[in-house]
Amino acid sequence: MRLRPILLSFLAGVTAAAAPRDEARQVLLTAPSDHLFESTPLGNGRLGAALYGGIARERIVLNEHGMWSGSPQAADRPDAHQALPEIRRLLLAGKNHEAEALVNANFTCAGAGSGFGTGANVPYGCYQMLGDLHLTFTDASADTPVTDYRRTLDLAEAVGRITYMQDGVRFTREGFVSAPAEAFVYRLTASAPGRLSFDARLSRPERATVGSAGADGLLLSGQLNDGREGGTGVRYAARLKVVPRGGTLETVGDTVRVRGADEVLLFVTAATDIKSFAGRPVTDARATAEADLVHAAAQDFAALRAAHTADYRRYYDRAALDLGFPDPAAAARPTPERLKAFYAGAADPSLAALYFNFGRYLLISSSRPGGLPANLQGLWADSIQTAWNGDWHANINVQMNYWPAEVTNLSELHEPLFAFIGSLVAPGAKTAQAYYDAGGWVSFLLGNPWGYTSPGESASWGSTVSCSAWLCQHLWDHYLYTGDREFLARAYPILKGSALFYLDMLIEDPKTGWLVTAPSNSPENAFLLDGRPAHVCLGPTADQQLLRYLFAACAAAADALGVDPDFSAELAGKRARLAPTRLGADGRVMEWLEEYPEADPQHRHVAHLWGLYPGDEISPRGTPALAAGARKTLDVRGDGATGWSLAYKMGMWARLGDGDRAHRLFRNALKPADAGTSTQRWSGGTYANLFDSHPPFQIDGNFGGTAAIAEMLLQSSPGEILLLPALPTAWPEGSVRGLRARGGFEVDLAWQAGRLTSATIRSVTGTQTTVRYGAAAQTVTLTPGAAQTVKFN
Repeated sequence: MRLRPILLSFLAGVTAAAAPRDEARQVLLTAPSDHLFESTPLGNGRLGAALYGGIARERIVLNEHGMWSGSPQAADRPDAHQALPEIRRLLLAGKNHEAEALVNANFTCAGAGSGFGTGANVPYGCYQMLGDLHLTFTDASADTPVTDYRRTLDLAEAVGRITYMQDGVRFTREGFVSAPAEAFVYRLTASAPGRLSFDARLSRPERATVGSAGADGLLLSGQLNDGREGGTGVRYAARLKVVPRGGTLETVGDTVRVRGADEVLLFVTAATDIKSFAGRPVTDARATAEADLVHAAAQDFAALRAAHTADYRRYYDRAALDLGFPDPAAAARPTPERLKAFYAGAADPSLAALYFNFGRYLLISSSRPGGLPANLQGLWADSIQTAWNGDWHANINVQMNYWPAEVTNLSELHEPLFAFIGSLVAPGAKTAQAYYDAGGWVSFLLGNPWGYTSPGESASWGSTVSCSAWLCQHLWDHYLYTGDREFLARAYPILKGSALFYLDMLIEDPKTGWLVTAPSNSPENAFLLDGRPAHVCLGPTADQQLLRYLFAACAAAADALGVDPDFSAELAGKRARLAPTRLGADGRVMEWLEEYPEADPQHRHVAHLWGLYPGDEISPRGTPALAAGARKTLDVRGDGATGWSLAYKMGMWARLGDGDRAHRLFRNALKPADAGTSTQRWSGGTYANLFDSHPPFQIDGNFGGTAAIAEMLLQSSPGEILLLPALPTAWPEGSVRGLRARGGFEVDLAWQAGRLTSATIRSVTGTQTTVRYGAAAQTVTLTPGAAQTVKFN
């Protein structure tokens, strides 16, 4: 089932905005890269390219979102539910270790599962690189020293540029991946005639053939491994076309040779025939890539660039952040230097604006309607075995990828995630039956294009049962932002199916009478029992918070649609009996049903504070005692962690109204990372090109950090908008335009000396909301399309 939000016409027709200042617009590097996390990433949601910027030898990594090995598989254990009564009996008796052993023996997936994160050659599969485009420069001066090397990513235009001086000549390369043309376009120029000479090749480490395609191009094609003995999977093809102005051109074997040209245009198109829940319907990858190439190459560079920029800016220009203090010198400093100085304590407010803009750029570039969702690396991968298979982890990661979608005014880019969620319903119904003898549907941590919903390979991380409930939050939240009733009508059966599963699988804790999940675990975390780590448990706090949200959302959706009153009543009754969020003896929010000692008090996951963020159960004004407990919890968890965990805690501190603490986490998130730190487990940080470091590169931290910056400036719930709820002292002046609020509103803000100076509320679909700034509040009533300036003394 595909869920497509309706794009309201006035969102597409945004007013052109002034581009951000250069210090918040350009990611600047002054040396070629050796790694993906130093490259310049480009993409149109489906097709990607990463420029390494080499001088004598340039490598451009190519990606296409359908480059998935693997194939559909039967990974459920059909009789797993037969072990369920004994697992639950052991858990109720406090014998968690014995229960965990049974889960590992009977309640994990059948077969190889994800290959423990290395699934390229098993049925689960792996997202892989498409290939490399290599340019080897053959001019006599190609290996001579260069000066004034600059490699920039222009976030306002989605264009990568490389410029340098060599042998008295200014060389320039400019590239973009166009959605209208479905092509990567790369132009090479020189300030002197006849100075462009190079060999162009396409390559891939495995399962590929390369050959000439006429006198001016190459064809790369092959078929991926489906994970079965002798099996073959997704077919793919990529076409390269070289168009020089001046000089000579010839193709010899697998190489296109350009000699003495004044200017050269390179076109790369690609297609896969993946059969999944999303993507272009392709029967012949080679024919599709060829057709795209013909279409792109029929246009001149100026027209291609103009169409690309216009397409990109219809998303990008909807929101803008300016954090004041114009600093032209910052624009001239390489981004790695800015990161290093900022982490050491230097003030650089525009670096936060740059990071915010980069996050929105990445979402536009890796997630488009009709396509596959942004994965653990967005769209970009430089190997066959991508880290953790480059899949969709659903115990926080794929959700975090889409946290900026609504609030930063990119709502329809959320659609690939909705399509993914819809694709889980049918296989998830089989999983619910196999493991819990339950109705509805469920999915666990792992997700791929092949409908995988089974538990993972280990009870320690693969048995978290609330992942699908967390996914469903995105369906309801989209409705809260947009008021799109047609979308809600399509989403409601998915919400209901998820709720039905949990209604069936909950059990009563005889000690308390509460309803709890069983078995489950708090994502990837462990507690100590009899001095030994244990993972499998009853009713972890995260599960209970997520089910409270899901049951309330499902009942509210039914009410909005005028359906299922009896079902809504059942949800309300069961919701009231769910184990509550509680504080332990030390005042912290309890992570488990029992107050177990923690195996790792600074664990990267903080799932038991889901109700603080991104949920809405805990707030300083609504639940002050729980909010105080959340603060203590975060104090103990600490301000260090992986990249995505730091972004998560930024958002939590923003929800607690502590902008300075959130900014401290932001500073820690921007700790410079490099190839050396990539070997340091859970060390976090930010790479030279602003990619987030888990390590290795993992894009969720970029998206989570972008969303957290928005949360510092604007928070909302149905009927309420909070202005500047967590403004840090490091951002004393600034403005933001185009943020979205739940209830169907768009908000522009400006502030000086840390105080709000102007606020404009525009109705998209909303009619009435209460606007709060500090202790002051005003009620705003609008008709759709109208705007009102709100003033506070």
